[in-house]
Amino acid sequence: MAYHAYVFDAYGTLFDVHSVMEKIHEHYPDKGSRISQEWRQRQIHYFLVRQLANGYRPFSEITEWALRDALHFSGADIHENTVKDLMKQYEKLSPYEEVNSLHERYPNHTFTIFSNGTKSMLEPLLQHNGLTDQFGLLSADEPKVYKPHPDAYQFAQDNLGFEKEEILFFSSNPWDITGAASYGFHTAWVNRNDQKWPELGIEPTYIIQDLNEIPE
Repeated sequence: MAYHAYVFDAYGTLFDVHSVMEKIHEHYPDKGSRISQEWRQRQIHYFLVRQLANGYRPFSEITEWALRDALHFSGADIHENTVKDLMKQYEKLSPYEEVNSLHERYPNHTFTIFSNGTKSMLEPLLQHNGLTDQFGLLSADEPKVYKPHPDAYQFAQDNLGFEKEEILFFSSNPWDITGAASYGFHTAWVNRNDQKWPELGIEPTYIIQDLNEIPE
């Protein structure tokens, strides 16, 4: 069966979350890598905990909480203006190189972002990178349930209007691929760092290195 919808996670899949390191270095020289890694790990951990606790809070809040704790853990002084500056940088993340030409290479495909991020975070990000016209946008903030909960993927399917097997979902995050595959989507794990697929009892439909060539 042909795919009728190509759906992409945003953070880590289309956009490099660690492109914030340059801005972090401006405020905290020599701590950019550690803070960036801690920020991302805590961001994922915190929204998963909130989901398990059935206590949804917007991704923007989760992201700021994770940043504050990452700074504290890294021994960095926390200044409110710095927190605001780094949060603003999340609206200016760099896309991976091949993302800019994705629509040009596949002009007949429908591309949609489905992210845990809020639209207030994602819309400026797309606008900053000139990608607004290339992607539809769905946010887990609308149903107030985070991926990888099945209700989140149900929300995406309902909005896309296709059968599960007609949707191909892309993510660099194994937890996201696992959730989408468990729900019934076909999945493509974007394995940019040549990692081993974790032992989760479920496999992605495809494993690809990047988005230069997407499965048909």
